[in-house]
Amino acid sequence: MDLSSINGTTKSSTSGISASNEVGAQDRFLKLLVAQMQNQDPLNPMDNAQVTSQMAQIQTVSGIEKLNGSLQTMAYSFTQAQALQGAALIGRDVLVTGNHMNIVDGQGRAAFELHGDADLVNVEITDASGQVIDRLSLGAMGKGRHHFFWTAPEGTQPSQVTFKVSAASGKTPIQADTFARETVGAVSTTANGLELDLFSGKTVPYNKVAAVVYH
Repeated sequence: MDLSSINGTTKSSTSGISASNEVGAQDRFLKLLVAQMQNQDPLNPMDNAQVTSQMAQIQTVSGIEKLNGSLQTMAYSFTQAQALQGAALIGRDVLVTGNHMNIVDGQGRAAFELHGDADLVNVEITDASGQVIDRLSLGAMGKGRHHFFWTAPEGTQPSQVTFKVSAASGKTPIQADTFARETVGAVSTTANGLELDLFSGKTVPYNKVAAVVYH
């Protein structure tokens, strides 16, 4: 699809509608002003200040309509740019808030972010019933985001695996935010904005993506 032709058509249509509305508003105002002057009291005519004030009103209305037209054009352009960015994510992995572990070719993949340096980081992997099926000791890790991998036993159902991260510096617990690593299958534009359809069957807003993973 040629986006440039879509942009051109929409911009032209928007400009035409805006110009038509502006001309219509000015015409209606001038007709009302002329009628008012024709029917004014000869003994108490409108003074120059009144005429000037009403002429200023039409300029204000015209300016607001031009501004609205510009904002509509900018909003459309922003939506198109966001859609193009989203389309580039198809087939890519993204990080979204959650503790679900996506499993691809027998390997579980996920990430977490530490709020401080930790002497010891442990990961517990659980099944659908909440039972721990494996534990990983990742040792000392610095503040920031970290990725990890887990070899899943044969027959493990991806939809049933979650994980929990615990970290500490000495005896002080370190907060860890967890992220699921998901693959983007499609991008859609809705009334709420751009949304990403994931291979896992979930849908997340574009602005909820924490990071894009390129490896």
